[in-house]
Amino acid sequence: MTDTYTPPKVWTWEADSGGTFASINRPIAGATHDAELPVGAHPFQLYSLATPNGVKVTVLLEELLAAGHDAEYDAWLIRINEGAQFGSGFVAVNPNSKIPALMDRSGAEPLRVFESASILLHLGEKFGAFIPEGRDRTEMMNWLFWQMGSAPYLGGGFGHFYAYAPEKWEYPINRFAMETKRQLDVLDRHLAENEWMAGSYSIADMAIWAWYGQLVLGRLYEAAEFLDVTSYTHVMRWAKTIDARPAVQRGRMVNRVSGEPSTQLHERHAASDFDTQTQDKIGG
Repeated sequence: MTDTYTPPKVWTWEADSGGTFASINRPIAGATHDAELPVGAHPFQLYSLATPNGVKVTVLLEELLAAGHDAEYDAWLIRINEGAQFGSGFVAVNPNSKIPALMDRSGAEPLRVFESASILLHLGEKFGAFIPEGRDRTEMMNWLFWQMGSAPYLGGGFGHFYAYAPEKWEYPINRFAMETKRQLDVLDRHLAENEWMAGSYSIADMAIWAWYGQLVLGRLYEAAEFLDVTSYTHVMRWAKTIDARPAVQRGRMVNRVSGEPSTQLHERHAASDFDTQTQDKIGG
């Protein structure tokens, strides 16, 4: 970096600030337009996109269904690159305008649930599944909230400057690559002595895998070689084990809009949609 930036006394927003998401980023909250959210036939209405945070929830829902729980859901696509998260209906479900957002309509009154960890905990507790008991529950919570606190360095930090910023700047890439590798080392040391994050396969594994598992499997930012992910052998073992689960493979497909058409299920309203409604079958 050759130019020196001197911050102004009072920061002001420039709408044309560059970068992949410049057209939808803004420093204020609230809706930009009126748009009602669709509602399907099932108790759970998910409004999401297959980013790592969205994948966490669809993986859990598919795991619940695979385990025999009555967790049928409708998954509606929210195209964040087009600003759909700023529609009035979405903002009513999540005032922070971030995916995923869930409406639980299984009770007497609809209940909104936003923030991915909150959704995971809500569903896990509702069905009594993928949340261990006793000391393992506390350990699971430790790792779940570790992920929530750590992933912004991976996504908003490393991912932004390595993949999405308008130019490549050495200092922020080095800063966030160092932190990402430190976090991978934290995981690798833990998984060297543990099969799962907390006793048994849990929502903590799902949450962490959506980010760090997919990172070491080469699915985020095209950064696997740059970060030398194969050196984290225990993380890789754990990531591949989770990736092989059929429910995880289905969860990754829901609300996906990139990759091979056969892996994209833009909306999910029934289990049969995986066989009949992927993009290779319906086109578009």
